[in-house]
Amino acid sequence: MQVLITIALIIIGVLLFELIIFSHEFGHFITAKLSGVRVNEFALGMGPKILGFKKGETQYTLRLFPIGGYCAMEGEDEDSDEPRAFNNAKIWKRMIIIIAGAVMNILLGFILMFAFTVQADSYSSTTVSGFPPTSYSANAGLQAGDEIININGYSVWNSRDLQFGLATLSCKKVDGKSIEVYKQDCANKAYEVFVTLVNDKKLNENQTNDLYSILSDGCSKINLSVDKNRAEQYLNDVCVQMYESLNVKKFDLPTIEQKDVRERYTGDVTVIRNGREETIKDVQFYTYYASEEDKNNDKKSIAFDFYVEGIEKNALTVISQTFSQTCSMAKMVWTSLSWLVQGRFSFADLSGPVGIASAVTQVASKGLESGFGDAVNNILYVMILITVNLGIVNMLPFPALDGGRFVFLLIEGIFRKPIPRKAEQAVNGIGFVLLMAFMLVVSLKDVWQLITRNIT
Repeated sequence: MQVLITIALIIIGVLLFELIIFSHEFGHFITAKLSGVRVNEFALGMGPKILGFKKGETQYTLRLFPIGGYCAMEGEDEDSDEPRAFNNAKIWKRMIIIIAGAVMNILLGFILMFAFTVQADSYSSTTVSGFPPTSYSANAGLQAGDEIININGYSVWNSRDLQFGLATLSCKKVDGKSIEVYKQDCANKAYEVFVTLVNDKKLNENQTNDLYSILSDGCSKINLSVDKNRAEQYLNDVCVQMYESLNVKKFDLPTIEQKDVRERYTGDVTVIRNGREETIKDVQFYTYYASEEDKNNDKKSIAFDFYVEGIEKNALTVISQTFSQTCSMAKMVWTSLSWLVQGRFSFADLSGPVGIASAVTQVASKGLESGFGDAVNNILYVMILITVNLGIVNMLPFPALDGGRFVFLLIEGIFRKPIPRKAEQAVNGIGFVLLMAFMLVVSLKDVWQLITRNIT
C-alpha cells in the first residue's frame, strides 16, 4: 500500500509540474494564435515524440521526458518571409506573446493558491492576540493588539509574510545582563517548574490546565516588570502559587544564572498600535536548539512566540487570502533574488531541479505522517512556489529568458530598428550557456548535499 501511495504522489507531482510547463507554453501559444502568428508545433515534454496529431497548421506532440515543453513559432529564432511569422508581427504583439508565458505562470499560481486556500477552516492575521508563558517578544516590547506591518524592512501583508520575515532574521549577540534577557530567564525558570510538576505529579488534563493558568498569569507579570527585582519577585510568587496549588510543602525557589552575552534572533518590528504606527527596536524572539545535534553544532532555531488573531472564512476572505498569499509569494521570490545579489543569501541557499525534487519528496513524506491529503497539499504548495518563481524569474532582463527577449523588443520599439538577428542569437546563446552552466553547478551542489545529507 505504501508503494502505491508513493507512486500516486510521484504521478501527482509530475502532473502538477507538467501543468506549470503547459501553462507557460500555452501563454505563448494562445497569444500567438490570437495575434495571427503561425505556430508550427506545440509540445509538452522534451525528447522523442510519444504521440501527436496535426490540426490546421500546428503539430501537437507529447514527448517522452516530462521536463519541459515548447511553442515553436515561425520566424521566432530566424527570419522568415512568411507574412504570419513572428518576426513580421507588430512589435506590441511580439511583446505580448513573449511575456504571456510568465504571466500565465503567475495566473496559474493564483488558481493553485485558491485550491490550497479554500480548504482552510480559517486564516491567520498579523495582529497579536497574546503570548505563551515563555515568550521573548512579550518582554521586548511587543503587545497584544499590535498589528505587525514590517519586520526588519520586510513589509508584512499576511501570515505568510510574517513567517518569512521571522525566518530571515539573523541570530546575534545581545547583552546577557539586560532586563529583557533576565525576564526571559525568569519566565523560562517558571515554565521549568511547571513541566516538572506536571511530570512528577502525573497531573490530569484539568489539573494541568489550572496550573498552566497560574503560570500564564505569573509570566505576564514577569514580562511587564520594570526591573530585575520586580521580575524575580514575580518569579518567586508564581512558583510558590504553583507549588501550593498542589499542596507541595517543601521546595526550592529557582535562581537565575546571568551571562555577559546571549544569542537571540532579533529584529526591528513596526506595528500599528492604537491606530498609530510605531517601530519597536531590537525585538527578541524565542531562540532555541531544535535537537541535541543542533545543540552540539550550536545551530539555533527561531519560533513564533506569540499568538495571532484568526480571520473568519467566508467568500470574501477566501478571495482576499488567495490574492494576498499569491502576491506575497511573488514578493518573497523577488526579495530572495534581491537578497541573493546583496549577499544576504548564499550560494548554499540555492536549489536546482535536484534540490526541488528533494524538497518535494521531503514535504510529501512529512505530509504522509498525517495523511495522503496533507501530502498532496504539501506538494501543491511547493508547485505554487515553483510556478510563481518561474513567472518572476522569466521576467528578469537576462539573455535567453523571456525578460531578456522582451528587452530586445523594447530596444527595437525605441529605436524603430530591430537588433541584428546574429547579434541577438549570439547574446541569447551566451545567456543560455551561462544559465545551463549555472544550473549544472547548482545541481551538482544539490547532489553533494544529498550524498552528505547536508540539506540547507
